[in-house]
Amino acid sequence: EEAWKAASTLIEHISDETIAAAQTSFSRFDSEGQRRMAALHDGRRDNLEIAPNLWAGVGLVRGGAGTALVGNPQEVAERIKEYADLGIESFIFSGYPHL
Repeated sequence: EEAWKAASTLIEHISDETIAAAQTSFSRFDSEGQRRMAALHDGRRDNLEIAPNLWAGVGLVRGGAGTALVGNPQEVAERIKEYADLGIESFIFSGYPHL
């Protein structure tokens, strides 16, 4: 729960107007990835957990890949292992605030 609260805190001060403006801007991009990202959350704050421990909040106002693994260390490790079991061999990790 602490991790989900921290994720929500990242976007709690972003206005609905700012989100709407960002989403409008992103809709003009000629990017299939951006279209898919928008479809995951539909620009809504209440629709951000798109898979177990996968949060799309950053994508509300930031273009490109905007998902984050959220959870306790064991949950995040389990999700990473699931990705690895699917054949993903390379990961790029970053965080907010920047780690």
